Order: sequence, then structure tokens, then C-alpha cells
Amino acid sequence: MGIVLKQSINNVVITYAGFLVGAANTLFLYTHILSDSHYGLVTFILASGAILMPLLAFGAHNAMVRFYSQYKDSEKDRFLSLMLMVPLLGILPVAILVWLFQEPLGALVSRVNPMVKDYLWFVVLIGIAMAYFEVFYSWCKVHLKSVFGNFMKEVFGRIGVTVLLIILYFEIISLDSFFILLVGLYVLRTLIIKIYAYSIHWPRFSIAFPSNTKDILWYSLLLILGGSAALILLEIDKVMLNQFVKIENVAYYGVAVYIATVIIVPSRAMHQITYPLTAELLNSGGKDGLDSLYKKTSLTLFIASGLVFLLIILNLEELYLLLPASYRGGFLIVFLIGLAKVFDSLLGNNNSILFNSRFYKTILLYGIGLAALTIALNLVLIPRYGMEGAALASFVSIVLFNLAKLYFVWKKFGFLPFTAATFKVLSTLLLLGALFWLVDFSFHPVLNIILKSGLIVMMYLGILYRFNISDDITGFLSKWLKRKTP
Repeated sequence: MGIVLKQSINNVVITYAGFLVGAANTLFLYTHILSDSHYGLVTFILASGAILMPLLAFGAHNAMVRFYSQYKDSEKDRFLSLMLMVPLLGILPVAILVWLFQEPLGALVSRVNPMVKDYLWFVVLIGIAMAYFEVFYSWCKVHLKSVFGNFMKEVFGRIGVTVLLIILYFEIISLDSFFILLVGLYVLRTLIIKIYAYSIHWPRFSIAFPSNTKDILWYSLLLILGGSAALILLEIDKVMLNQFVKIENVAYYGVAVYIATVIIVPSRAMHQITYPLTAELLNSGGKDGLDSLYKKTSLTLFIASGLVFLLIILNLEELYLLLPASYRGGFLIVFLIGLAKVFDSLLGNNNSILFNSRFYKTILLYGIGLAALTIALNLVLIPRYGMEGAALASFVSIVLFNLAKLYFVWKKFGFLPFTAATFKVLSTLLLLGALFWLVDFSFHPVLNIILKSGLIVMMYLGILYRFNISDDITGFLSKWLKRKTP
């Protein structure tokens, strides 16, 4: 776990820095600079682009991680050349389709909110930029160089948005220019990660593709379905809300979901490095190492995500006092989405095991079925319960999907991520949650958040260290305490 822990810590720091910038944008700049409807439009465009991304990437970013370690050095350039061309199989048909049927597609997505119709191409261009970004990011990850790519993904874009919002506020640019520059920001991010990827390994382009090209393309095609299903579970609620409620509600919902999404930051950071390591263990047949990695990632991520969930839920009332009144009232949304994210983290590198194994086809079918269930639940629950209905649909779908993946890994590999330490962490979280639910300070909301969060973190880490619940966490804290001790 040495390289995993080291790069994961770097990635956690970077990812949280990005989320702090994103929090400033989401909770304060967007809400005060853009109207509610235009903020809802931004949320819709970005969520729609994210859903398009797996189709436009054509699974190349996943295939790169899956197959790269199988090739000898002399064959790797052929493989990388293929990976740069594969996304065109998704991009060209989608671009032609939108060009030919722009009017009917625009009418379809703008039945409730007419302003959406004029931004259809923005969705496509952002989706293309996201697709090639993931391809070049995977290029970095297979060389175990994930930190800069993580910075570009989590920090660069959000800082760019901050700048755009500030210059919009001072009327240096118009609202129309803001949306155009938002697309340009995603394109620029892709160009920078491309240059960095090439600096790691400059490819010698070849039209002679690998001998197993057919297998790669078939895997990529299937991963389109898998990636689309996963993003449908995460993003479709924001897109479907646009079809039933006024677009400003998409903004309100997006703020609540963003707050809950902070929980998944440690998982996202760790997966940047565990994904290629898992692929290597599967390719080499290292079953014991895979079992150990599964349990350690599960415990570490449960410790981190559980703490963040506590901090959010126990400080949510104070946080909402800092937002405009129209954005308050999303406690149930944050709770449901947050709980689903904790369960997601509890599964450790489960996704990496499944999508890099020979069983990936079966789990893709599970994902497609549950994506269909998510859409069906949204169609039923959003008209009836609005934003809370969208959150409930996402919660049920994510929990069912995770249960299916958990069962499948146990059935095929004989692994479960849980250990006795898992239940010790759960007991600690329940104890602290019950204790601090009753604690309320009468200071300014910011002071309340700082004070309560500090107490929770100190007690939580103290319990973990005192009872040595996690070797990795104890080791890290021991080193830190030794450096602090004269």
C-alpha cells in the first residue's frame, strides 16, 4: 500500500483543494452572480456533457488501463495510437446526429425550459472535451503518474470557473460570453493534459494496430454501456429534472448534491492509483494481493467517507444559513445522496476488480438494468415528489447496484471487503453522530462549523489511533505525531 497511500494522499489533498474551490463556486459565486435559472442551465449543460462522455470516448480510457500492462514495450505505441483514434467512433456519429436533427432534439429537451434549446451544441462540445481528457488522463495513470492529471481534473477547471464568474460579475464579459468561455475552458484543460501525457511518453504513431484490436474494440464497446450506466446513476437526475420542473430547481438540487458529493472525494483520489494496480494484479494472477488491496481500500475509504458524512450532516443547518434562502431546505437530498456515497466508498476498489476482470460483461448487464431502473424511478418519483423524488431514485438505484457488485465479487472471487475493523468504524461513527447531534453552539454559523468539526475530527482520529483500527491510518498518524514532537 506504500505507493497507493502516498499518491492517494497527494490526490486527496489536490481533490479536496478542488472541492474547496468548487464549494466557493457552487455555494457562493454561482448563487450570487448568476440568476437561479442560468445556474440551473450550467448544471444541466455539465451534467448532460458528463452523460455523453462515455459514448464519445468510446470506452478508450477504460480500455487503456485494462490492456496497457499486457503489452511489451515494442507494442505499446501501437496500442496508444489505437486509443487516440477509438473516440472518433463515438464522436463522429453523435456530431452528425446532432447536426441533422438539431431542431427536434432541441425541442425535446426544452419542453419545460425553452432556454435550454440554444445550448445543445455546448453539451456536445463539452462532452467531446471531457472524453479526450479522460483518454489522456488514463495515459498518465497507466504510467502511475496520476497527481497532475488529478489537479487538472479537480482544481484547474474550478479555478477557471472562478475567474469566469468574477469577470462576469464585474461585467468584463457578457453572459453569452461566459457560456462560450466555459466550453473553451474544458477544451483548454484537455489540451494541457495532452501535452503532459506526451511529456511522460511521446508516442511513435503507428497505423499497425495491436493483434488483439478486435478484443480491445469489443471491450471498449461494452465499456460504453458500463460507463454510461454508471454516469446515468450519478447524473441523470439533474438532466431529467429539466424535463419536469423549472430550471432553477436544477440549480437548487445541484447545490444539495454537490454538498453530498464531497463524501466521495477520498474514493475518487484513491481510485486514480488503485485502478491500474488492480489491473496489474488481475493480469498477473495475484489473488492474495488483490484480496488485501480490496479490504484495505474499503476500510480506508470507509473511515474517510464516514467522517466527511458526519461533518456534513452535523453542520448542514449552519451551512444552509450561509446560502440564499431559495437554496435551503435540501437536508433530505443531502442525507440520501450522502448515505449512498458512503456505501459506494465502503466497496473499496470493487469497480476496478469488476471492470478489469473477465466477468466485466455480466456486471455491465447489471449496470444497464439498474440505469434503466434509475430512469424509470425518476419518471415516477420526480413528478410526484420533485427534487426529493430525484434523490430517492438515485439512492435506491445506487444501493441496489452496489449490492449487486458486492455479491458478484464475493461469488466469483471469494472476497468480501468487510473486516472486524469495519464494524468498529461503524460503531464509532454512530457514537459520534448521536453525541454531536445534540450539540449546538450559539455562535456565528462559520464559528459553529469550525468548532464542531474540530471536535469531531479530534475525537474520531483519537479513537482510531487509540484502538489501532487501521494499520495505514495509525502508521500515518504515528509519523505525523513524531514529526510534531520535539
